[in-house]
Amino acid sequence: MAWVAFDRAIKAVERLGFKGPARRWRKIRAQIHKDVCEKGYDIKLGSFVQSYGATELDASVLLIPLVGFLPPSDRRVRSTVEAIERYLVVDGLVRRYDPRRTKDGLKTREGAFLACSFWLADNFILLGRHEDAKRLFEHLLSLRNDVGLLAEEYDTSLGRMAGNFPQAFSHVALINTAHNLEKQEKPAEQRSGKQTQSSRSKRKAVR
Repeated sequence: MAWVAFDRAIKAVERLGFKGPARRWRKIRAQIHKDVCEKGYDIKLGSFVQSYGATELDASVLLIPLVGFLPPSDRRVRSTVEAIERYLVVDGLVRRYDPRRTKDGLKTREGAFLACSFWLADNFILLGRHEDAKRLFEHLLSLRNDVGLLAEEYDTSLGRMAGNFPQAFSHVALINTAHNLEKQEKPAEQRSGKQTQSSRSKRKAVR
């Protein structure tokens, strides 16, 4: 997210006319990108990890293509998604991390994080796995209560919502995934740098 901060500041200068030391920011952005790619990816695991030098997974790395840090075509993105599917998906939903391997100070078990589950659906869309994305999205919608609200987590073993309720992050993620599934100009594709067919057609028409 430090990379995101500099990337968006640079875009504010380049595209919106804001003032700022864009040249210095580009250098810092490149340094952060290089550092994360070299120290945050575990080759044996085939995934970006929770922290430098760690071998634990963390579902927050699903944001890597969603914020445009790497394109979905990058092999490290694909392998990271596959690793999260293998190790963090439980009963169809995504855990933030494995509490057995991460000392988080909590004495109780963690539920599946709903925002992370929506992020996985967004990654499926970017990877062309539209049926998987739709299936996961519909499953997440089925967890809402009688007035359409979601909590922070869902306890799959007890079949009930857990954590903060209602949770804004869960609903923001729901809206983003709905847009990514239904809109021709998908926000996730725009941020990731993936060019949609409709975007290519428009550019050709302009030329």
